[in-house]
Amino acid sequence: MRSFSDSYREAGVNIEAGYEGVKLMSQHVKRTAIPGVVSDIGGFGGLFAPDLTGMAEPVLVSGTDGVGTKIRIAQLMDKHDTVGIDCVAMCVNDIICCGAKPLFFLDYIAIGKNDPQKVAALVSGVAEGCVQAGCALIGGETAEHPGIMAAEDYDLAGFSVGLVDRPKVIDHSAMQAGDVILALPSSGIHSNGFSLVRKVFNVEHANLELYCPELGRTLGEALLEPTVIYVKPVLRCLEAVCVKGISHITGGGFFENIPRCLPEGLTAKIEKAALKTPPIFSMLQKTGNIPEHDMFNTYNMGVGMTVIVSKEDADKALSVLKAAGCAAYVMGEIAEGDERVILC
Repeated sequence: MRSFSDSYREAGVNIEAGYEGVKLMSQHVKRTAIPGVVSDIGGFGGLFAPDLTGMAEPVLVSGTDGVGTKIRIAQLMDKHDTVGIDCVAMCVNDIICCGAKPLFFLDYIAIGKNDPQKVAALVSGVAEGCVQAGCALIGGETAEHPGIMAAEDYDLAGFSVGLVDRPKVIDHSAMQAGDVILALPSSGIHSNGFSLVRKVFNVEHANLELYCPELGRTLGEALLEPTVIYVKPVLRCLEAVCVKGISHITGGGFFENIPRCLPEGLTAKIEKAALKTPPIFSMLQKTGNIPEHDMFNTYNMGVGMTVIVSKEDADKALSVLKAAGCAAYVMGEIAEGDERVILC
């Protein structure tokens, strides 16, 4: 018997549209299949059998996050196939900070009215993010919320699980003065601070399709640029050298995120002149008259992730990262002191 409910449809929920969405997204999910995937999309739970060969003490590492109000930019531009990359990035980039390899991902889409094509576009971005991270998309949920959300509104969040051998968890206690801080470049604003972005640029009334010479593209394109996924380059780096600390630069910017991997008594000295900051940040700061401290305390300022290694390992780490497609560079050093981050 075909599953449908006219009564539920009259209340605003279209079960059949959900089935159509699952059908459309399946092709994207298949792209993410990796060894260990047991289940197909559409079951009650996602199954994954990890390979524990050679591990002394396997430890699972989990991370969850959403895209935040960057979603509104996608809605205004009617472009829904990139924010899924952001969703994956916000989770897997956190997991890699302790040295874990992401294994699988699940997404959650809340939408005012189920539009199968829009849902499939969202999932296509999630799948692309999973491919970039080398993990599998093994499940998810789409929930229709009539009366709670406007028909065209949606939100996207996700959850990822990774694996690391306990002896290989990054040891921050090995960090010392003289160690080098490497910058892994961001693609732009990534997925944080968009409440301020939307206020400064008045996005509800701005022409997001207007070409901006200083950006080399439209404002909307610059704001919607997906978050970089650093998993594969960082895993290569972890194999090549002793990494003493990794920070994912998200909300809170430099001042909140870099200290999360610093032992007490050590300070991160950042050379501002060394930073390669995309023009969207200066445009944002100038337009909104935002103090420099607030910029560094809210945004990544062109650095999506930092990696701390010994001075002796810095050149090798840079070489490995660059060979993996990440144009990393030295942005500062670790020094003794109680002030957690110093901008020089």
